[in-house]
This record gives sequence, structure tokens and C-alpha cells, in this order.
Amino acid sequence: MGWTVKPVAGWYFPMAKFLSLLVALMVVSCASLRQPLGLSEAELLRKAKAAHERVIVLDTHSDISPRNFTVEQNYGQRLDTQVNLPKMFEGGLDAVFFSVFVGQTRETQSADAFKPSGYERAYKAAIEKFDAIHRLTDKLAPDKIEIALTSADVRRLKASGKKVALIGVENGYPMGEDLGRVREFYQRGARYMSLAHNGHSQLSDSHAGERDGWKWNGLSPLGRQVIAEMNRVGLMVDVSHPSKASMMQSVALSKAPIIASHSAMRALCDMSRNMDDEQLLALKKSGGVVQVVAYSSFIKTPKPDSNERKAALGALRNEFKIADATPAEQSAPSGVVSAAALARLAPERRADYLRRVTEIGEQYPGDLPAPVLYFVDHIDNAVKLIGLDHVGIASDFEGGGWVIGWSDASETLNVTLELVRRGYIEEQIGKLWGGNLLRVMDEVQRIAFALQSAN
Repeated sequence: MGWTVKPVAGWYFPMAKFLSLLVALMVVSCASLRQPLGLSEAELLRKAKAAHERVIVLDTHSDISPRNFTVEQNYGQRLDTQVNLPKMFEGGLDAVFFSVFVGQTRETQSADAFKPSGYERAYKAAIEKFDAIHRLTDKLAPDKIEIALTSADVRRLKASGKKVALIGVENGYPMGEDLGRVREFYQRGARYMSLAHNGHSQLSDSHAGERDGWKWNGLSPLGRQVIAEMNRVGLMVDVSHPSKASMMQSVALSKAPIIASHSAMRALCDMSRNMDDEQLLALKKSGGVVQVVAYSSFIKTPKPDSNERKAALGALRNEFKIADATPAEQSAPSGVVSAAALARLAPERRADYLRRVTEIGEQYPGDLPAPVLYFVDHIDNAVKLIGLDHVGIASDFEGGGWVIGWSDASETLNVTLELVRRGYIEEQIGKLWGGNLLRVMDEVQRIAFALQSAN
């Protein structure tokens, strides 16, 4: 029996069971949503495919592991990863912001977390990921994918038939206290950066402060300088992980539009990583865009696990010594670690761990993950509140993101199909998939040029 492994919300389905569930959800979706112009499902699919091929399909957040960027094992191959080139071609995913993510080290984990030695460790980890992405485009698969630094690059590469790699920095922690690294990261290809992740950094409070308490009450003094420097060099300010106070202060300080690279709607799923209506309206006022994320537990509030399930998963994690998972991973309702934590296990151990989680899931079932139609509900909600020009799409693949129907890059068309079902026309779909984000990127770079010229 083949197993489809999905490390979110604690569900690991046998393939037959997963397909049955998916078909059932698609039937519900088709029956419950209006079909524009009375089109049949086959006609809707043809319409979706045509739009999907013509627009720029851009995902603003996918995590990476450098071990998948080697000569022996890389994204030119059909790996057991949610994103790779074969799956991008299969699903019509044109462009991806690969994430230079470095987790936030806390002083309770390492006494030098906010000292030069701690910053240097984080910096080296970030550079390893920058180098991995450039290795893919320069050496491993230059005939299939290239780095884009501007929206013009993205459009040129789409027209050529190549896939597009862009770079975002998730967590400003690796820059330490050196403002010069803002420009360095930009020169290495980054086009957005968030100032915090799931823990307070030297630059900003994290959303996790709702649970842990606050350090800066928003941005730190250095973080305020970083916002100004990001404006000056042309690096988009990403507010997906920082706290609400940090986000609102960023909007007030930034001379350029801001983005939320992978967030969902707090009105529909009340959790600290999501954005409330006040934040969304502020983002709109800045001229920015929220990239709605297909992360199941951000899309619908997970039901708590039974005591038996919690105990079984906790014992399994202890057995496999998964003690270095982040606090956010450790506190996940399902008790199942993210893809990043799984990557810390050796391949054989990881396979064994996932098999055991599957067995626990069959004995003590967990909550069902969200389907694509719930994900598009969040897109609809954002469009109604702040307007279509300020909404985009992100997966958070390899970092825990997926919903039923969009579990990896090969299934990307399903998102477009759901949009078509709801009456979105091709021009609107093009804005949601990439046009809005590219517009913001252009504006940020235009403002940077003006600031540099003025100085």
C-alpha cells in the first residue's frame, strides 16, 4: 500500500483513503458553489486550464533544505518534496519565492543568541541557503530555471518557458546588528525580508508574543532603522511573522508598500499568525498585498486532539528525541512537527517516524485538514474587505503548508479551478496569482531608486 505523507494537522493518509476523501470534498465543493454562466465541470476545467497557462502563477513562500540542492539530489529531480521542477511543470507553477529561513534562537536555548557569535551562526545558515538557490539556477538546472530580480525578469522567463526562482528572507535575525547586511541580502537576490519569525528578534517582536509576552512592544530601535534601509535598497518589508504592533508600526514607518508573504484571515481562523481586519485595512492603505497562505491550521481552527492521541504522539516524539523543534512546532495542536523539524531526522528515521504517526492516526484519528475551498474562502474574505488588488497567494510548502487539493506544486491548478468556480475572471486570477505582488515589487524598487537619487 502506498502512503501519501502530509505533515500538517497530524493526518497521514493511505493513498486510497486520501483519494476517496479528496473526491468527496470535490463533490461537495462542486455542489455547493455557484457555477458561473451555468458551465459544466468539464467546461470550468477547460476555462481554468486556459487561464492558468496564460497568467503568471507565483507562490510567495516555499521553504528549502540545502541538502536538496546538491549534484546528487536536487530540485531538477522529482524528489519527495512538495516543490521541485518536475512538480512545478506538472502543476503550472511558474515562479516561487524560495525562503532563506533561519529559526529564531532564544537566549534560553543559547546564551549567545544575541551576541556576535550567535548572529554569525545564523548568518552562515542564511548564506548556505542563498548559495543553494543560486546553485540550482546557475549549475544544477540553468536550462529550466533562473533567478529573477525584477518583475520584468519574471515576465521574460515566463515567456521563455523557464521556471522562476525568487528569494525571500524569513527572519531578519541573521543580519545581526549590521545594517550593511540589508544591502548584502538584496545583492544576493532577496526581494523581501521579515524582521522576526516565531520568536522575538533583535529587530522586532514576533506574533508569538501573544503567548510569550513582549520584548519591544513592536519594532526595536534597530528594527526601525532596518525598515528605512529596506526602503532605500528596494527590499519589500514582509509582516507575516512579526507582531501586530510591529506590523502597524512598519506600515507607519515604511515609505513603500508592505507585504504579508504568507498569512491568512484572523476573522475566519483566530490565531496569532493570521491578520485581523485592522491590519488588512492598514496594509491596503500602504498599497501592499497579503499573500493568503494555504496552511491548514491557519485556514480552519483545528479541533483539539484526544488525550490518547496527545499521549501517543508525545511518547513518539520523545522516543525519536525531537526535542529541538521550535516552540511553535512543539505546541501544534496535532503534536506533529513541521517539515523543518522532520528534516532534522536522518532519512530512515524520518520514514519510520512518519510510519508510526500514520499508525497512531489510524488508532486515534485527528482532525481533518482544510480543503482547497476553505482556503479560497480566505481569499474571498480578503478580496471583499480590502479589494482584489491587495490579495495574492502563497503555499508555505516545505514549511508545513498544504490543504487537501493543493498538497504540492503538481496540484496548483486546483486553486485556479476553485477561483473559476466562484466567478473570478482571468484578469482577476492573474492579479491574485502574481500581478499584485509584482506591482508592489515594482513600486518598492521605484521608491528605492527615488530615495537613492535624492541622496
